[in-house]
Amino acid sequence: MIDRYKKLGLCYMDNCDVIIIGSGPAGLTAALYCGRQSLKTLVLEKALIGGMGTMVPRMENYPGFEQIPGKQLIEFMKNQTLKYAEIRDREDVENIELLDDGNFTVHTKDNTYQARAVILATGSKHRQLGVPGEGKLLGRGVAFCATCDGPLFIDRKVVVVGGGNGAVQQAIYLDDIGVLVALVHRRGELRAENYLQELMKEREIPIIWNSTVEEIKGDTTVESVLLNNTMTGEQEDLPIDGVFIAVGEIPANQLAKNLRVELDKRGYIITDKAQKTNIPGVYAAGDITGGFNQWVIACGEGAIAALSAYEHIQMKK
Repeated sequence: MIDRYKKLGLCYMDNCDVIIIGSGPAGLTAALYCGRQSLKTLVLEKALIGGMGTMVPRMENYPGFEQIPGKQLIEFMKNQTLKYAEIRDREDVENIELLDDGNFTVHTKDNTYQARAVILATGSKHRQLGVPGEGKLLGRGVAFCATCDGPLFIDRKVVVVGGGNGAVQQAIYLDDIGVLVALVHRRGELRAENYLQELMKEREIPIIWNSTVEEIKGDTTVESVLLNNTMTGEQEDLPIDGVFIAVGEIPANQLAKNLRVELDKRGYIITDKAQKTNIPGVYAAGDITGGFNQWVIACGEGAIAALSAYEHIQMKK
């Protein structure tokens, strides 16, 4: 394995030119562009390759494809990127150090890497409900990632909480793999895109309207949720096996904060047109920059960040 990576000029537990944190559309595109510039490139992903992008059931606005599932597009991107860069999933970055020489040390739980430039493509993390039982039962029936945990609930009853694209995408995915799913939404209409709402209707996924989750109950695993009807004030204890929470995202900016990267008021990374941050050698791309959350934009930002990192490294030689 080590010989293969060295033969390809990639980094393997060794010094890298560029380390990219996050493997969504921005991160994979950045890795592709870095690798094609003959930079030793490593992508570190704390969960599954593709992140939340794998949840998109159908895309109709990515150039070159009239329709394509997000999971399939991520697979195409991953396979292309692997020709030029190394990707390590389930390796969570805990900290990044800026060294006196302008290079970086990247620490994960099990490894330490060196890099001359870092691209932050960390995206967003899930917003929590903040209700009793949520923290206690996290990983015991409470989940945020349908692709990660959904298969555990096949033929079992779950609810997805939320009404936006992410919530509807999770409900559709869970229904597709055989989970008995219903959607809980605090309003009387969904905020998701029309095509996603049509997919919900086609699958006849039930929706519990005008309701909020007030408590998640269970001793060792989820047993029920306490629902509150926002119109009538009536409460109902609904027996279920799992709760998937999809009520929006907040920027995954802790690594940026540790590096003292400048953030805007909402917590997103501030970059210039070259995707440069206020820290030389640190770039950001994708949803973490707080723009329009669109794949094609994330890919463009990833490409720009990679080319900027290449220029930075060349200037340091």
